[in-house]
Parts: sequence; C-alpha cells; structure tokens
Amino acid sequence: MTPKRLSLKHFLSYCEAQIDFSGLHVACICGPNGAGKSSLLEAMAWAIWGQGRSSCEDDMIHLGAQEARVDFIFEHRQSTYRVIRSRRRRQHSGLEFQIDTGDGFRSLTQRGIRATQRLILQHLQVDYETFVHSAYLRQGQADEFMRKRPTERKQILADLLKLSHYDTLATRAKDQSREYKALAFATEQAQSRLANQLAQQGPVQIQYRQVDAQFQQLQAQQQDDQVKRDRLQQQQQQRQQCQVQQHSLQQQLSWLQTQRTQLQVTQQRLQQRQARIKRLLADRPTILTQCEAYQQQRQQADQMAQQAQSYQRLQLQIADQTQARAQALAPLLDQQRQQQLQLNALTEQQQDLLHTLEAKGEIDAALAKLAAAKARLSELDRCQLARAPLLQQQLQLRLQQQQSTAQITARLDSITHTQQQLVEQQQQQPSLQQAVAHLSRQITYLEQRRAYQEQVRLKGQERRSFMEKLQAEQRILEAELGHLDQKLRLFKDPEAPCPVCDRPLQDHSAELAQTYQQDYDDTQKRIWVIREQLAVSEREIQVLRQEYRDLEAELHPYAATLEQRGQLQAQLQAQAATTRQLTDLTAEQQQLERCLQGDSQYAVGQDLYEKLQALNQELAQLNYDERDHALVRNQIEKLRWVEVRKAELIRAERRLRHVEQRIPQQHALLARTTGQLHALDSGFEQTIADLSQSLAALDYCPQAHESLRQQLQQNEPIWVQYQALQQAEQQQAELNQQLMGNTAALATNQAACQQIKTALAPLEKQLTALPDPAVAIATLDDQIQVRQTQREALMAHLGQLKQQLSEFEARQAQFEQLQRQLQQQHHQQRVYQSLAQAFGKNGLQAMVIENLLPQLEAETNHLLSRLSNHQLHVQFITQRASRSRDKLIDTLDILVADTQGTRPYETYSGGEAFRVNFALRLALARVLAQRSGMALQMLVVDEGFGSQDQAGCDRLVAAINAIAPDFSCILTVTHRSHFREAFQTRIDICKTDQGSQLRVSA
Repeated sequence: MTPKRLSLKHFLSYCEAQIDFSGLHVACICGPNGAGKSSLLEAMAWAIWGQGRSSCEDDMIHLGAQEARVDFIFEHRQSTYRVIRSRRRRQHSGLEFQIDTGDGFRSLTQRGIRATQRLILQHLQVDYETFVHSAYLRQGQADEFMRKRPTERKQILADLLKLSHYDTLATRAKDQSREYKALAFATEQAQSRLANQLAQQGPVQIQYRQVDAQFQQLQAQQQDDQVKRDRLQQQQQQRQQCQVQQHSLQQQLSWLQTQRTQLQVTQQRLQQRQARIKRLLADRPTILTQCEAYQQQRQQADQMAQQAQSYQRLQLQIADQTQARAQALAPLLDQQRQQQLQLNALTEQQQDLLHTLEAKGEIDAALAKLAAAKARLSELDRCQLARAPLLQQQLQLRLQQQQSTAQITARLDSITHTQQQLVEQQQQQPSLQQAVAHLSRQITYLEQRRAYQEQVRLKGQERRSFMEKLQAEQRILEAELGHLDQKLRLFKDPEAPCPVCDRPLQDHSAELAQTYQQDYDDTQKRIWVIREQLAVSEREIQVLRQEYRDLEAELHPYAATLEQRGQLQAQLQAQAATTRQLTDLTAEQQQLERCLQGDSQYAVGQDLYEKLQALNQELAQLNYDERDHALVRNQIEKLRWVEVRKAELIRAERRLRHVEQRIPQQHALLARTTGQLHALDSGFEQTIADLSQSLAALDYCPQAHESLRQQLQQNEPIWVQYQALQQAEQQQAELNQQLMGNTAALATNQAACQQIKTALAPLEKQLTALPDPAVAIATLDDQIQVRQTQREALMAHLGQLKQQLSEFEARQAQFEQLQRQLQQQHHQQRVYQSLAQAFGKNGLQAMVIENLLPQLEAETNHLLSRLSNHQLHVQFITQRASRSRDKLIDTLDILVADTQGTRPYETYSGGEAFRVNFALRLALARVLAQRSGMALQMLVVDEGFGSQDQAGCDRLVAAINAIAPDFSCILTVTHRSHFREAFQTRIDICKTDQGSQLRVSA
C-alpha cells in the first residue's frame, strides 16, 4: 500500500488539512509533542479499517465539531483506490470505496458499511492487526516483543502468525473425537439393550395366545349378563315413571301449602298496618301543631349558620396572616443567624492564623538544614549511579563462571539419565518378542472365530427367509379359512339362497356342506403344520442369535489386539536406533568429562578472575557506603515536615489577609439584615389588628348556635311523625284492596290442595304393587363392570403384546444398523484424535514457529549490522535445561552479542536496546508481510529516536536510507531537530488556534 493523497476535516487535532504524497520516498514528519504527528498516521488506518487509538469513534471528531471526514487515496498492487470515511457525533457513520479506472473514480460501495468494509479487506488482503505489526511501528511499542518474558514470546509469535486458528481446529477435533466416542458408547449400550430385548420374543408369542383365549371367554359371559340387565331395566323404568308422577304431585301440594302459610302471614301483616294507620289519623291535630314549631326553629338555625361561615372565614384570614408572617420572617432570621455564625468563624480563623505565624523563625532554620542534606544526598546518588554498572558487571562475571560449569554438568546429568532409560528399553527386548509371538497366535485364533461367526450369520438369515415364506403362506390360508367358515354358516339357515345358482340351499346342501367342511379341515391342518414349523424355526434363530452374541463378545478384543501387536513391533524396530543413540551419548559423555578436567577451563576462569579484581579496585576508589546514604535519606525524610510547614505558613499569610478583608464586610451585611426584619414585622402586625376588629363586630355566639342544633336534633321525631301521617293518608285505600285480594287467594289455595290429594291415592297403590329391581340391576352392573375392567385390561395387554411382536422385527434390523454405525464411529474417533494432535501446540504450530525463527534471526542480524556497524548480533535460543537438569524445556531466550561478549538484553543502554528493538521489529514486520502474501511497500516509524546519540541517529538514518530501495514510501516521526535535518524531505506540523497545520518542504 503506497499513499498518494490524504485529506482531513475535523479529525482529532486537525480542522482541515491536505497532503500530497506524490514524489515522497523517504520523508520525516516533524513537530513538537502533541502537534498531531501520530494523528496523521492514525487517519490512514481509520479511513481504511475504521479503527484507531480509541474504541469510540466519536473521540475521533475534533473538539467543538459535529462531523469528521477523511479522504485517502492510495495505490495497491498496480491499482489506485480511494476511501472516504465520515462520522457524525452520536449519530451515524459513512463509508465510500472507489477505484480509479483511468477516466475517474468508479464507486465500489456496497449496501451497508459492513459489506463495504469486507470488500475493502478483500481487495487489500490485509487486516488492521497485520498492518500494525508489519508496516506501522507505533509510538512506544518498538520493544513490545523484547519486554515479554521468554515463555511469553512464543505465544506472541503465535498470535502474530494467527496460529490461534489451529487451536480452534484442535479444539473442534477434540470435541468431535469426544462426540464420536460418546456416540460409540451409546451405540454399544443400545446394542446390548436390543440383544436383551430380542431374547424375549418367544415368551411374548405364547402369552399373546393365552390372553386372546381369556378375552373371548369374557366376551361371551358379558353378552349374557347384558341381556338380563335390559329386562330388569324395563321394569325399573315403569316404576320410576310412577315415582316421578307421585313426586311431582307431592311437590305441587308442598308448594300450595307453603303458599297458604305465606298468605296467612301477609293477612296478619296487612291487618296490623291498618290498625297503625287508624291510630295516626286520630293524632293528626297534635302532630300538625308540633310541626309548625319545628319549622320556626329550623329557620332560626339557617340564619345562625350564615353567621358561622363569616366567623370562620375571618378566623382563617387571621391564621393565614400569622403563618405568612412566620414564613416571611424565617429566611431573614436564618440569614441573620448564618451571618452571625460566619462573623464568629472569621474571628476564630484570624486568631488561629496569627498563632500559626508565630513559628516562622524555627521553620527557616530547619529549611537551611534540609538544603545541606539534599546537597549531600545528590553527591551520594552520583556515586551510587557510578557504582551500579560496576556491580552489574561483577555479577555477570560471576554468573558466567557458574554458567560455564553448570551447562557442562547439566548436559552430563541429562546424558546419564538418557543412558539409563535406553538401557532399560534394551532390557525389555526379549519380553517384547515373546509378547509379539503370543499376540500373533491369539490373532490367528480370533480370525478363525470371525469366519465361523460369518457362517452363523448366514445361517440365521436363511432361517429368517424361511420363516417369512411360512408367515406369508399362513396369512393366505387364514384368509381362505375365513371364507370357508362364512360359507358353512350359510348352510345353517334353511331359507338362505345358494351364492352360485340362487336356488334354495336345501336342494344340494349335503353335497356342498361336505365339500366345504373337507376343505375347511384340510386348511386348518395346514395352518397347524405351519405354526409348528414357525415355532421350531424361531427356537433355532434364538439359538443362533445367542451363539452370534457369544462370538461377538469373544471377538471384541480383536481390534485392540491388532493395535497392540503393531505397537510392540514398532518398539522392536526402535531398538536398533536405541543402540546407536547409546554409542553417541557415551562418546559425548567422555568428551565433556575431559573438558571439566582439562586446562581450558582454568584459562577461562583466570581471565574472569582478573576482570573481577579490576572491578573491585574501581569500586574501592568510589568510597561509597550505603549506610551513609541511608542516614542522609533518613535525615531528609525527618526534615520533610519543614517543606510542608513552610507551605502552610505561606497559605496562612494569604488566608489572614483574606479574613481581615471579609470581617468588615460581614458586619455591614448583618446590620442590613436586621433592618429588613423590623420593617417586615410591623406591616404584618397592622393587618392582623384590622381583621380582629371585623371579627368582634360580627356578634356571633357559637354556644347559642350549638344549643339550637341540639334542640333540632331532639325534635326530629316530630318531623318523622308528620311524614308518616302523610303516607298513612295516601296508603289507606290501597291497604283495603290488598286485604280483599289476599282473602280470595286463600280460598283458591284450599281448593287446589284438595284436588292434588285426591290424585295421589291411586299412584301409591300402583307403586306398592310393582317390585323394585334396583338390587338385581346393581348386582348385574357390578358383575358387568368387573368383567369390563378385566376385558379392558386384557385388550390393553393384547395391544401391548401385539406391539411388542411388531417391534421385535424392527429391533432386529435396528441391531444390524447399529453394528455398522459402531464401526464407522470408531473409525471417525481415531481420525479426529490424530487431527487434534496435529493441530496442537506441539504439532503444526511448533513446526511453523521453528521454521520462522531462522528466517527472523537472519533478517534481524542483517538489519542490525547496518544499525550498529557490525557490532551487535542476535541469537534465538529455543530450549534450555530445567532446574532439575534432567530434561529440556521450551523457551525463547534472546542473546545479544557485541565486541565484549554475549550478555542479556536488559544490560544494554537505551540507544543500543533501541537498535536491537528496531531491527527485530522491522524484521518481524517483513516476515509477517511475506507470510500474508503482501508486498511491504510502506513503512511508518513513529518516534523512538530520543534514546539515540548523534552517532546512533546517523546510523539509524543510514540504515533507513539503506533499506529505502525495498519500500515505495518510508515515513519517520520525530520531534528532535537534529534528526529532522538528516532527511531531505520533511513534513512540518505545528498546532495553532485553528487546529494542527502541516507543510511539506525539501
């Protein structure tokens, strides 16, 4: 991917900017920190992949703007593309994808942002992660690979190479293997269950015939009892009809008697009401006089109620004014109280601050002691910094002495342990040969049993075919037997016509009946013969099935035996390689023992001893004592309080000036609030006095009003009597008519009762003459119900047995199908087990990383030689001895060698470490680009040059210029002025009030 033109609008720190990359090969993006150098590169990544430094796209929009837009034109694989991505704050995003056809850009945009993004990835064939780890060396991530522990570096390589796909495949293969294993186990269980079920087929057939005979016997008994019950049911219906008529007449008589009782009660109630009305009419003059006095009292009570309303309204107004006065004065009272509290608090603060300022002289003296202690600490820190690398070198020399001996010792231990294992393997050779011979004999016997099992299976198939033919013939004969039975029944009816000539059967009944009877007997004998043959065949099949199951159980270990023999044969073949390995290990062991005892080890130890003596002399010249250093630090820590107290004095002086200014202002505020309180209180006092005068002028007495209400309550019965008198005058005529109607109804009721009693007498005589068959019917119903329950149970049992017989045939076919499925499932399980091992960490993934490391090491050293003037070299170590020294463990240690020797990466200075990181990072980018099939056309190096001196920067520039022919565009980002001068083409960026601005210069 080669950039051509980039246009920004309201993206991060840019308001509006545009840059043309045409003609730019190696360029430096310069500017101060925070100017927007990295934002220029983030815009390219955001435009193509929609990803950046923030997970929220709204963060990409310039502060204060509502929409961001990036227009990026680039060339990839001889084609020119254009991507336009926009984002509106808290709303939607937009994405356009175009290609240059020569006559302009043609749109390739799909329906939806996701579909368009997928199309962009299809054309580029590079995702965001590959771009970041190959072409884009992001700020602060140059040493990401080196900072990890050795055990984590392989995992990082696996992540960068996207080997996690193999983990997914391995997991899926393991899941499939477990699934097929579970299926095979379930299939075996199902086979076992089917075999046990098929063994029950014979007893089920016998039981079916017995149950069918019982059912036919119960059916005949049930029909006889049903005829008897029908006769008794007719007698019971006649008796029930008489009982229904009797019950209906008795209900009518009971209803008439109840009606007569109600009419009598109504007659008494009406007579009582008539007497009460007569008494009210006699007292009419007295009731009218008392009612007039009651009306006058009610008028007087209404007048006093109006006065009571006015009285309550004035009282409410006085209460409202009192409450309003309290509410209006409350804020001013609270304000007055708060102002007084603030004034008191300011006075207390003034006293506290004056007390704090009294310790100023003591604090100044302590500050002088603190300054002297800091000067001494600075000198000791300088000595400590000079002493630290010397101690580090001393430790490394001692470690090298120990490592040279430890490595040889660890290798000797490993060789001894391996020799013991190989000798033990050789000792097992005779027993392996005997085991192979025994397994071969066992396999020969099992193959013979397999041939016999096939013969048993073929014989069983032959017997089943014979039984199917017999069953088909039996069905035909049973149908023919049914037709013959139907014809023989016709001869029992003398009036039945002949089915052939329509003449009466009496003319030739004897001859035809004898012929049909002979055919019937012959057919029935043939059916009995077939049933006997079926029973014999079924027993033979049961014996064959049992024999087949026994052979299957005997042949179950056949596959495991074959596999075991193959494993033992492979172990025997490996014995020859074991002998050669023992010879090689013995030679290596003798060579290592001579190295431990020879003069070469003394020479190496002498050189390290001289270096240690020189380091000890340099340490003595520094004259540094950690105890003095600790004492000075302790003294400074004890005097830290002085700085805190000094800061408190400065703050106290500022606060004192502020408090002295606020005290007079607080006095003025308190006086103004007090005046407002007096003015407001006097206005409310006048309003309340006016309302009290109006209340006194009303002349209302609540006690007199209450006394009048009590008198009205006592005289309310007078009004009730008056209303009752009016109702009595209205109801007198109606009551007389009701009395006459009720008397006539009583007479009619008496006549109807006499008629019903006359009709009941003959019905009672008829019921006495008819016997009750309910007991006999109940007895028959119980018998019928018991037999019905037995019939239903037998019918259900017959259905179950018939269903079982039909299922036995289906289970036999299912058993054979399960056998085929089991073989296929075992095969699939073995296939997926092999795939899981191949896709695992120790399979293809380890092979890919092992093949990648030599290429990565060669590429890194090639670049590092340019950056360090052939002074640095990198080596990858993939295995090392464990702490117990009895085996090797996987790792990814990186050793860096220079002119002084080989030492860990952590001991190198910042500039040297950056060169190693830069070379490794760029080599890793190239390898990843090659593996993804992408030509690495663009390289972006974001910052990271701050640790380099002038010579280091020159080498970096020289290295970048040296690899420039491999790229179509190289962009470097820095804020160092002397580094930017090394490039002929520069992109200067500065930040202004209108956003970041850029300028291309040569």
